[in-house]
Amino acid sequence: MPEETTIAPETLQLEPSNLWTRAIEQTEYAYRCGALQSIPTEYEFVFAWGIRFLVRIISNLARKDAAAKPPHKQSATSNSEFNPFLPYEEDLFVADISDTHLCLLNKFNVVEHHLLIVTRAFEEQEDLLNLQDFEAMWIALAAIDGLVFYNSGKAAGASQRHKHLQLVPLPLIPDGERIPIEPLLATTSFQGAVGRIPSLPFVHALAKLDLDGANSPQKAAAVTLQCYRTLLQAVGLLDDKQSISNQAAGAYNLLATRQWMLIVPRSQESFESISVNSLGFAGALLVRNQEQMKILKNCGPLSILTQVAQPW
Repeated sequence: MPEETTIAPETLQLEPSNLWTRAIEQTEYAYRCGALQSIPTEYEFVFAWGIRFLVRIISNLARKDAAAKPPHKQSATSNSEFNPFLPYEEDLFVADISDTHLCLLNKFNVVEHHLLIVTRAFEEQEDLLNLQDFEAMWIALAAIDGLVFYNSGKAAGASQRHKHLQLVPLPLIPDGERIPIEPLLATTSFQGAVGRIPSLPFVHALAKLDLDGANSPQKAAAVTLQCYRTLLQAVGLLDDKQSISNQAAGAYNLLATRQWMLIVPRSQESFESISVNSLGFAGALLVRNQEQMKILKNCGPLSILTQVAQPW
């Protein structure tokens, strides 16, 4: 790809096997042109309840703060109204995933090759996920063995109103478990299709995804949609009223891989200034400084997750 130009969205015909290649190519281009502004971090591990929590420490606060603000040219528009996806920044464009979704690089990424799966038309981030959302998810997972997550509502860590899922490649760290929380998954106790992890002291529901999404994303999407709604019902976030309103009864985090899906209802966005989004429930937390790291270690990561979730 030429260094001075990027491929226009309308010229791309996505094949699932090409998504990872496109992500790498566009990442390199976006770094060269300055569109991608990764947030430098260091990390260490905090052990608790048999989990090796990955805790990243931001080393550039100014860049992190910039990620929460609209560009200067949008200063006349409030943050709540600013939409970075309409129009999206073309230098961050990776691929057209489907008629309803496209893939972008996360401009202020902490994890390398952090991708956003964004609806073309505006939909609220608090809207229930639908068949098209899950079809786009499975097209992406067919190409990239990753962790997909969705922050539904401000209390769940959502920072943009425009509906978007997110994907980070696995493993989250080069050594050890692909996802820090994975050792606990083997202890899951199932009643029918809904599973619970006995050692987690907060409300959650987990399901297995024994699907061949790579070969049939449409079929996988239909099964996953039903699974998603079953999990929402299991944690008290979905009934007939919510189905009509197209929004769950409260904020929640969703995490999904090729093998499983987890939903965690939320009560608040942060604990003593430590913000938590879906990745926290995968065992990956982010702190802004050593003071927050000290709070995390003193309180314990599992205690913090319980405070921002809903204890049993």
